[in-house]
Amino acid sequence: MSMNKKDKKQVESLKKKLANLQQQLSGAKKQPDDPADVPRLEKEIAAMQKQIHDLLNS
Repeated sequence: MSMNKKDKKQVESLKKKLANLQQQLSGAKKQPDDPADVPRLEKEIAAMQKQIHDLLNS
């Protein structure tokens, strides 16, 4: 399927944010200052992955 420019740009932006969140999650697992950080970041990552999946499959 062909994506329009807006969707492509949005997917790229989401992928950059996803990479940043994954780095934060890695750091939070290594140094658990706040126990609520890991589950919160995991939820955000899952939501962002779903958004990317939905955009790619729409």
